[in-house]
Amino acid sequence: MSDTRNDAHDIDPSVRAELTRLRESIDNIDAAVVHMLAERFKCTQQVGVLKAEHQLPPADAAREARQIARLRELAESAKLDPAFAEKLLNFIIAEVIRHHETIADGAR
Repeated sequence: MSDTRNDAHDIDPSVRAELTRLRESIDNIDAAVVHMLAERFKCTQQVGVLKAEHQLPPADAAREARQIARLRELAESAKLDPAFAEKLLNFIIAEVIRHHETIADGAR
């Protein structure tokens, strides 16, 4: 019985080269996303410290709503699903709030 799937050695060299090029781009973008998230969290950690020092609440619903609306607009203009962008930001916001709560608990 023959296998109808293409084995790696059966792929046309030009297709393999293009696939490799695209995957390398994806890998570079993934690395940039991770580094950008790390920078974002460095800033939000500073916000958490400032909030804790001044007894401000870890969450800011009005700010979060503005950020979600802003990100949805950015996603639409970038041809990215706004619902996906909102889910991603909600995930990030939840992590930021968790960090802020931890910082506030440590400051008490």
